[in-house]
Amino acid sequence: MAKFTIEPAQRVKRLPPYLFGRINALKLKKRQGGIDVIDLGMGNPMDGAPKIVVDKLVQASQDYKNHGYSASKGIFNLRREMAWKYARKWNVELDPNTEVLATIGSKEGFSHMCLAMLEPGDNVIVADPYFPIHLYAVALAGANVISVPLGNDEAFLKNIVYICEHIYPKPKMLILNYPHNPTAMTVDKGFFEPVVKLAKKFKFCVIHDFAYGETCFDGYKAPSFLETKGAKEVGVEFSTLSKPYNMAGFRIGFAAGNQKMIEALATIKGYYDYGIFQPIQICSILALRHCDDFIIDQNAKYQIRRDVVCKYLDEIGWQYEKPRGSMFIWTRVPKQHLKGKGSIDFAMELMDKANVAISPGRAFGENGEDCMRIALVENEKRLRQAMKNIKIFVQHDNT
Repeated sequence: MAKFTIEPAQRVKRLPPYLFGRINALKLKKRQGGIDVIDLGMGNPMDGAPKIVVDKLVQASQDYKNHGYSASKGIFNLRREMAWKYARKWNVELDPNTEVLATIGSKEGFSHMCLAMLEPGDNVIVADPYFPIHLYAVALAGANVISVPLGNDEAFLKNIVYICEHIYPKPKMLILNYPHNPTAMTVDKGFFEPVVKLAKKFKFCVIHDFAYGETCFDGYKAPSFLETKGAKEVGVEFSTLSKPYNMAGFRIGFAAGNQKMIEALATIKGYYDYGIFQPIQICSILALRHCDDFIIDQNAKYQIRRDVVCKYLDEIGWQYEKPRGSMFIWTRVPKQHLKGKGSIDFAMELMDKANVAISPGRAFGENGEDCMRIALVENEKRLRQAMKNIKIFVQHDNT
């Protein structure tokens, strides 16, 4: 008699291997052994949410009326506040009833949007390197990823045109992400104009991941996809409170833009969840309404941390472009430091010997190999210690 086995669905089998697994396991083992690992691997803000937000969360949580099921697409006042923010910061008019939807963080919303819009056999253009969910959400929806080298220029747009003209079936969706995770690549105002024209010409929709849209330095202001003329006709933009307000664990994000795409996402969410805990939604209104200055102060901290890390990268000879957005530095490791290792093995050895965790570029796609992503989430003192540890490691390892 054949042995009974339980098999997961093909959609699970299609997922690529989780390349952070080995690194996370070693990090946990070292910490359980009492070793202080400085974790610069994940974009997980450690500075705390605004006090006004925390105080309101406590107050709203004490009201039993807020303990029941909420609205799956978010309470109206929260959606309206986000619409007002778009009008205030990017001069974008949004209908909070039909063009804005609250999500359980942008990652959940992005994944469910792919489920709402894609079918098996659909093709989706994703730039490489990529934030993993941009690939995994497409795969979970049963669609195919067509990867192109990441860019922010005419050559990148020409690659999109080439794919649209030569691939069958023609792509149904283009996924963009600026400021970019993991590379911190940015675009200037005007970049999205030809994107909208291409979307209309080749009849694909656009998802823009704007998670780091307010995490900017040196006077740079990241453009919103939605401020481009015609953008709402072809796509949506995802944003989050996780990064600008240090509210990652609150799990509040937004989808905004094309009415049909928002409606499709609302339909999916109506079946999957009953909405975000209402006190979190209520305190998030205060973040959107009163905490613009908090974002400015937080960005100043990230800029100082960026400069600390860049100073040490210069000393050890790792190449990078100084980022003007996101909370990451993307750096290429010289071959003499890699010593024939891939970025994953290098990251493992770095954590084992230097007690510093940074993300291997290969975890973000083939074009990320030989690169590392450093998250600016620790304070200056911890960052200096981490970079000194890396400096000692690479100098000792090459003597």
